[in-house]
Amino acid sequence: MKRKIYLILAVIFCTMLAGCSGKKIKDGIRTEMDFTVVPKDEVPEELNNLIEEKKAEEFSMSYGMGGYLYIIKGYGSVPTGGYSIRVDSVEQTEDEIYFHSTLLGPEASEPVNKTKTFPYIVIKTEYTDKKIVFE
Repeated sequence: MKRKIYLILAVIFCTMLAGCSGKKIKDGIRTEMDFTVVPKDEVPEELNNLIEEKKAEEFSMSYGMGGYLYIIKGYGSVPTGGYSIRVDSVEQTEDEIYFHSTLLGPEASEPVNKTKTFPYIVIKTEYTDKKIVFE
C-alpha cells in the first residue's frame, strides 16, 4: 500500500515539475526565448528598406541576417503619434517560434502629434530556421 502511495506522489510531483517548464500545446512545450528589441536607428539598412515598403499596411515578417533572426510586426497606419508596442511573449517549441505583441494607444492625457504614424517593432534573436507564428 505504501508503495502505491509513493508511486502516486512521485507521478504527481513529476507532473507538477513538467507543468512548470512551459505551456503545453499540441505541438510540444513552449519555452521562452531570449531576444532584444532593436532600436529603429539600429535596424540594418536592407531590413529597413523592406519595412519602409510594407509599413503602410499591417504586416508580419521575419528576416535572417548576420547570424540573427529578426522578427518584425507592423501595425499599419494610425492617425496620430503616441502609440507603442508591447512584446507579450516570444516562445519556441521544437519546430516553431511564437511571437505575440500588442499595440498600445496613447494615454488620454498625453499630448500627441496629429500626424499619421506607422508603428512597428523589430526584435532579434539567434538565427534559427523555425517557422514563425504571429499570434
